[in-house]
Amino acid sequence: MTKIAIMDDYQGAALKAADWSGLDVTVFRDHQADQARVIERLQPFDVVCLMRERTAFPAAVIKALPNLKLIATTGMRNAAIDMDAARDCNVVVTGTSGSHTPTPELAMGLILSLARSIPQEGRKMRRGEWQTTIGRSLNGATLGLLGLGKLGQQLAVYARAFNMNLIAWSQNLTEETCKAHGAKLVDKKTLFKESDFISVHLVLGDRTRGLVGRADLDMMKPTACIVNTSRGPIIDEDALLAVLQAGTIGGAGLDVYGTEPLPADHPIRTLDNAVLTPHLGYVTEDTLDIFYQQTVECVRAWISGNPVRVIS
Repeated sequence: MTKIAIMDDYQGAALKAADWSGLDVTVFRDHQADQARVIERLQPFDVVCLMRERTAFPAAVIKALPNLKLIATTGMRNAAIDMDAARDCNVVVTGTSGSHTPTPELAMGLILSLARSIPQEGRKMRRGEWQTTIGRSLNGATLGLLGLGKLGQQLAVYARAFNMNLIAWSQNLTEETCKAHGAKLVDKKTLFKESDFISVHLVLGDRTRGLVGRADLDMMKPTACIVNTSRGPIIDEDALLAVLQAGTIGGAGLDVYGTEPLPADHPIRTLDNAVLTPHLGYVTEDTLDIFYQQTVECVRAWISGNPVRVIS
């Protein structure tokens, strides 16, 4: 029987979200970062089901798994998979659809948390304290959207409900797109200088890795906050840590990091002006239902000889 591995199922959701009956499935709920141990773990399996960009699948891993014939990833893009190596090894890669609303919802939650010090006040109430901070209203504040694709556009909808002013920039953004979503096109420098909140919504790639550096962060208002629910390496992590430690910006709301899971001793965990979540952007019941149900479809279709949603 075809042996199937489900990787990085942190919450144990995979078997509950979809019907895997009749399939030989092994679920791994822990994250294994060591490449040699990943290879050792996956030796017996014909099919590996990946949660997007959790476990890395470079050429060295793919070539070391002689039984591997199918990689079923969630989402239709997974930068952690070496697609050339998969093709060279005749490994089929399939994907799933998802939802464009959960991550912008979390971004809005991080903005609200920063504006009203929700995590800090919650912690202090448990210590017996009462009203230690003064919040800021989002009404009339300027939100800078670093990227105005599907996720940035959805956040723009939420921000307009709070009567925020919207400005946006990315390398290929047009005035027409901005106008269609109620935002003003500005240059990068203006976005960092004028925004009260900045939210990152870009795909990680060669052009966006380290796109937000120390010079950009130094242009921010001392009360301004930056939110990243996209990918950690888009922001220079050392530069962000430095400005947060120095208190030269108002704060950061972070859901993504250069190394995930975030190391337990990472210094950003100690900062009161950083609101942190553990890459929860897409982690909602409805999204995981879509991910795992379509993953099962991909597996069953491949077993039957008619693979679906093949990623080329």
